[in-house]
Amino acid sequence: MGFSLVRARSRRLSMVVFATVVALAGAAASAAGSARAQLGRVVVRQAPVAHGQFPHLTHAALNTNTSQNWFGYNLGTLERNGMLFHSITGDWTVPTATAHVRGQDEASSDWIGIGGGCVDAGCAVTDNTLIQTGTEQDVDSAGHASYSAWWEVIPGPSLTITMTVAPRDHMHASIAEVASNSDLWNITLKDVTRGHSFTITVPYPSTHLTAEWIEETPLEIYPNPGLALLPNLTSPRVDLGTVNGSNARLKAAERMLLTDSSGTQVIGTPSSPDADTDGFNACAWATSCSVPAS
Repeated sequence: MGFSLVRARSRRLSMVVFATVVALAGAAASAAGSARAQLGRVVVRQAPVAHGQFPHLTHAALNTNTSQNWFGYNLGTLERNGMLFHSITGDWTVPTATAHVRGQDEASSDWIGIGGGCVDAGCAVTDNTLIQTGTEQDVDSAGHASYSAWWEVIPGPSLTITMTVAPRDHMHASIAEVASNSDLWNITLKDVTRGHSFTITVPYPSTHLTAEWIEETPLEIYPNPGLALLPNLTSPRVDLGTVNGSNARLKAAERMLLTDSSGTQVIGTPSSPDADTDGFNACAWATSCSVPAS
């Protein structure tokens, strides 16, 4: 399997646009931006939306961390007693996407990553490096769904993987440093159902400070900037999560909830960890979410 930049008006052109715009030099680049204004996936398509990463906040009323474009689990070095993250794995089922509101574009993605999240449990410190890979599930204004796969190192452009992806496909993803502290990374995404696999090795100066398993909603950047609507999604049922080759040992306190743009209404909720602490359900447009079987 290969990868390509997908062009606007044919499918999409990906670029990073947040506080700064920084070009990717080769396959890797340096991180930029402040800890509270992080970079993320930014995508311009024919129906233009953008994938972005926004500051994550502690919501006192919810007693947990919230984001306006992420929900899932985030591990940070401070809450993990100084652990640095050199590898991460995770499996999920590609969710079925349907229109939540007809007549407008909606978009989502599911991914694993190192960097980009909350360094501490209270999310007082965030990280602005990010290396990630995952799947995308979009619905256009006519209600037609589309599915794809991608990888990215921030602040470089999102690169689409030439791989057929469909709802209910079993995906396996891995991001692993070739040797500890080498900042040379193997990125792998497999469609286990179809027997397709993509792997690339890239240099990237990661901080190694966070690791995450995420379902994301994007940012609309043209013609009316603002958060795009999250489509209706079946749960991806994330499982087999590991960091540094061992069980992720997820904790409920490491959950990240998705809120609307006001930050007051929860619209995406991860479940508590499953019994073997390596997985969870992610429920879109829900304030509660059942725990999956291990």
